[in-house]
Amino acid sequence: MKILVTGGAGFIGSHIVDHYITEGNQVAVVDNFWADGGGKEANLNPQAQLIRADITDEEALARAFDEIQPEIVCHQAAQHSVAVSTRHPQLDAQVNVLGLINVLSNCTRVGTRKIIFASSGATYGTPTRLPVDEDVLQRPESPYGITKLVAEHYLRYWQEANGLNYTALRYGNVFGPRQDPNGEAGVIAIFAKRFLTHQSVRIDWDGEQSKDYVYVGDVARANVLALTRGDNDIFCIGTNEAISVNKIYQTLVGLTGYEPEIIRAPKRAGDLYKAQFNYSKAERLLGWKPSITFEEGVHATLEYFQQQN
Repeated sequence: MKILVTGGAGFIGSHIVDHYITEGNQVAVVDNFWADGGGKEANLNPQAQLIRADITDEEALARAFDEIQPEIVCHQAAQHSVAVSTRHPQLDAQVNVLGLINVLSNCTRVGTRKIIFASSGATYGTPTRLPVDEDVLQRPESPYGITKLVAEHYLRYWQEANGLNYTALRYGNVFGPRQDPNGEAGVIAIFAKRFLTHQSVRIDWDGEQSKDYVYVGDVARANVLALTRGDNDIFCIGTNEAISVNKIYQTLVGLTGYEPEIIRAPKRAGDLYKAQFNYSKAERLLGWKPSITFEEGVHATLEYFQQQN
């Protein structure tokens, strides 16, 4: 298949590109290498075609679609930080809503048959029940979560109005190699770097806030399965296990033998206390379930940052 991956030089996107290429697909990447977005040339698969473009730039994106003529678009490009979205909601909406509309418009224009979309567990806000599944009420509590929910409505509308099939994947907290250890999001990557460099770590709230941490390789597999399955449907992609920040800390202590000083901090704006995602629908209809345990994923992440250092 001829596939275009937006954000394909980013943390998650680059792993998806690797998996698509391994499966024998012809892959092109659109990435603007935005400093706050995570796209890095070092992440790029050398077998992928690169087009430098911003999804909010209508003319540049149209040229990319004209050149690639993709059968499938995997849309991973986004403003992905909850914290940034609370400080700059206009930027968040420009990238995550207007950027998506640009992608959808070009899909229709060149005859793309399907879009695979990176949605988020942040669309639920504080869950009304746990574990979260696809039918739980969505009440996002951050601009980021709001824009991802809006995007899901656009996907449904676009399919009904223009016939563009979609599969949306509501990711849990994705972690693994290539995640940015210097940003505000991605606690495992941030902690891993600080453990390896023997620095203190900051733990917000009481440290018992728990999230569903899903390994990036498993997320990439879900995007491969979505190439041929799950049309016009939405799936939770998680592990059905909630891991606390305190457990992350203790896991890294066990793996590194280092016990850094903890700096306490208050709750971050938009942060949720607990989330875990029931993946049974994805298992039933996509044939997907997580294959990497939390401890295995943390170990692989540590090894990656050790190699980088």
